[in-house]
Amino acid sequence: MSKKVFKIEENTDVPKYQQLVDAIKFAIAKNELVIGEELPSVSSVSKSSKMSRETVYKAYLILKDQNIIDSVPSKGYYVTGETRRVLLVVDTFKAYKEVLYHSFINNLPDNFITDVQFHHYNIDNFKTIIDTSLGKYYKYIIMPFDNEKIPEILNTIPTDRLLLIDWNIYSTPQNNFVYQDFGQAFYNCLVEASSLLKKYTAIHFVYPSFTNHSIESVTFFEKYADKFNFDYKIITNIKDWQIEKNVVYISVSDRFLGQFLEQCQEQNFEPGKDVGFLSYNETPMKKFIYKGISVVSTDFKELGMYAAAFVTNNEPIQHYVGTKLIIRESL
Repeated sequence: MSKKVFKIEENTDVPKYQQLVDAIKFAIAKNELVIGEELPSVSSVSKSSKMSRETVYKAYLILKDQNIIDSVPSKGYYVTGETRRVLLVVDTFKAYKEVLYHSFINNLPDNFITDVQFHHYNIDNFKTIIDTSLGKYYKYIIMPFDNEKIPEILNTIPTDRLLLIDWNIYSTPQNNFVYQDFGQAFYNCLVEASSLLKKYTAIHFVYPSFTNHSIESVTFFEKYADKFNFDYKIITNIKDWQIEKNVVYISVSDRFLGQFLEQCQEQNFEPGKDVGFLSYNETPMKKFIYKGISVVSTDFKELGMYAAAFVTNNEPIQHYVGTKLIIRESL
């Protein structure tokens, strides 16, 4: 029989029985309790953790209902399963996020179950997701966004169980993260594309007012345009925007991509000759759209792989996934 003692906090809103449930789950996840191992008796846990027998018994029944432990009459409770639940919280459902998701789950062992939630950049929704998930998951993979309340909410998750992904915002030196770089890496891709961008008389950066894309990209775009003496504009309203000949468009919005191609057809513009287009974020379809859409993108498959490694390796991680330029006919 295991002699493990489970630490129960007094000054918390989490009920003691739930704390015990979470503690046993986490002990199984860390291999401190293994399949077939007998758990401490109800009486011993009651005594060592200063809880009533009823509270301990309630926690054991919950674990039994979840098929994590089982009981043998007159012998006690023992560990039967090691299924580990992971929470993945992302912003919205988009094609490139689907690449990340499939890469993540495909690189996890079969005994891991991933629950996916979408915060849609809504802070109340984000807080509700986190609050209701506390203590229920082995690891938390979270895509943050720009809101001053985010740090306080993230602080409720133990640092060793939390991985921040995609955007380096509100992280601390203690956080685990797998990020892309929206600034210098983007600038470097523009430098790499300079010979193609110089085919055009101006560059227009499409950064719609409704986007949640990092504003850092705009800063580094302006830095690039000034450095290389480009005539440029920042476009925030795309509703009635009309594309212009001899202009190359860099867009963080796939809505504008459809508008761009439609107007090319109407005005008989040839992408890559009369007008140019460079899109942010690779998707599986962009290489097939028209004759191929050039992109600047991080590797979302790699991002998913590193996130899965954090879940399975139980080791700290701080990693930037590279950003690359993919040239196709639209430039």
